[in-house]
Amino acid sequence: MRRDGPVIEAAGLRKRYGDQTALDGVDLAVPAGTVCAVLGVNGAGKSTLVRILSTLLRPDAGVARIAGFDVRRQADQARAHLGLVGQSAAVDEILGGRQNLVLFGRLHHLSPARAAARADDLLDRFGLTTAADRPVATWSGGMRRRLDLAAALIVDPPVLFLDEPTTGLDPRARADVWDTVGDLVTAGTAVLLTTQYLEEADRLADTVRVLDRGRITAAGTPEELKSTLGGDRVDLVLHHPDDLAPAVAALTAATGHPPTVDRAALRLSVPATDRVAGLTAVLRAVEAAGLAVGDVAVRRPTLDEVFLRLTEAPVEVTA
Repeated sequence: MRRDGPVIEAAGLRKRYGDQTALDGVDLAVPAGTVCAVLGVNGAGKSTLVRILSTLLRPDAGVARIAGFDVRRQADQARAHLGLVGQSAAVDEILGGRQNLVLFGRLHHLSPARAAARADDLLDRFGLTTAADRPVATWSGGMRRRLDLAAALIVDPPVLFLDEPTTGLDPRARADVWDTVGDLVTAGTAVLLTTQYLEEADRLADTVRVLDRGRITAAGTPEELKSTLGGDRVDLVLHHPDDLAPAVAALTAATGHPPTVDRAALRLSVPATDRVAGLTAVLRAVEAAGLAVGDVAVRRPTLDEVFLRLTEAPVEVTA
């Protein structure tokens, strides 16, 4: 295994399905101990990218390597260095947690003793020991997802692919998975994440790639991508629809920028180069115009807004 440079690599990846282009020259490099989030609307090519990188699909052109191993010419070696957590649970719900992990260990050609030891280690690591011998069907969704992660790590791979790992989980279970992923990254695992929750990418990702119609259209840290929308904004929520027009006029005059307007939410938003000065100007304009206001806040742009701007599509980032 190569120990320097990126452990997930792609250069010029292309894939077509008949007349449809799924990937059109995708480049990627993910170092150890980092998370790269890939965002895109339905049909953008995310699942195709993950399937190629995890050796489940052959590209039409380009090169991809996992831990230095070519996914086409050295597929067996590449698979030995990666774990994959798909959108659907891959565990047997009739078996207990320990039985599931021992089974995965044996499928990876571990000896019975080594598989049992590894199962116990992972159950302890993921906080699942007390439920280890109960049928997985009796486990909560968050526990089953953690077991999925544990199964993907049965041979402690340096690369982990997470395809929408928290879809359908409640907020507490989602936070548990986030904490687990953070621990793995701290230990040196490289993670490629696809997600339908943009706050998940904001929380976990060191870098983000926006995939649109088979091409990487934007790349950077979450903060770098947010900064493309022009920094902080002041949001104002009104009480009455009749106040929208006078509020637009007041904020335009006070800030020099016509606000963006969400009529359904009665929300107006203006850019603020200086957080304090921008907020002060808005508050004075509101008071002078005699407007009834429900809320005023200064905030950073979100990845949702970045995603909408870059893809010009609804925020549906499922694969």
